[in-house]
Amino acid sequence: MKEKKEALGEVLNGDRLVSAPYQLDFLREKDSEVVCKKRLSKEEVGQFRAAVKKDYYFQMYYDDLPIWGFIGKVDKEGKDPSDFKYYLFKHIHFDIFYNKDRVIEINVRTDPNALVDVTEDKEVDVEFLYTVKWKDTNTPFDKRMDKYSQSSSLPHHLEIHWFSIINSCVTVLLLTGFLATILMRVLKNDFVK
Repeated sequence: MKEKKEALGEVLNGDRLVSAPYQLDFLREKDSEVVCKKRLSKEEVGQFRAAVKKDYYFQMYYDDLPIWGFIGKVDKEGKDPSDFKYYLFKHIHFDIFYNKDRVIEINVRTDPNALVDVTEDKEVDVEFLYTVKWKDTNTPFDKRMDKYSQSSSLPHHLEIHWFSIINSCVTVLLLTGFLATILMRVLKNDFVK
C-alpha cells in the first residue's frame, strides 16, 4: 500500500487515502483480473468478520469521481445471531462510462456469487478479482457531477431535529430557573442582614 498525502480537509475528515492495486486504464477492458492471492490467518478472518458485521465499506476515487461499495454481506438465515453467516466479496465489477476521451461516470458492484465464508475462525485461501467494462455515453463532461450534487442538495437532506431543539430550550429554562432561585435566596438573606 502506498499512502497518499492528504490535504487538511481530508485529515480533519478522517480520510486515510492509499493507492489501490486496481489498474483501470482508459478503454482497456479486463475480465476477472487477479488483484492478489492471499491466505487469510485466523486473526485476519476475525477482523474481516467484524468489519462485515459492522457494515464496513470501501471508498475509492477514479478521475475525481467517488465510488463506494460494501466489503461483504451478512446472511441472516436464522433469528439467532449465532446462526448468521458472514461473507467477504472477492470479485469487484467496475462499469465506467465515457464520452470521447473523458470519463463521465463510474459504478462499482460486487459479484454476489463470488463470496468467501468468514464465519468461522480458520485459515482461508482467497483470490481477489476485478472486472472492468467501458461503456459509451452521450452525457457531456460538464454534467458528470450532477449525479452527486442531486443526491446531497440541501432540500433533500434538511432534517430539523425538533426533539434536540426542544430539549435544549427546556434545559436552558430549567438551569435559568435554578440559578434564579439560588440567587433570590442568597440575595434575600443578604437583604435581611
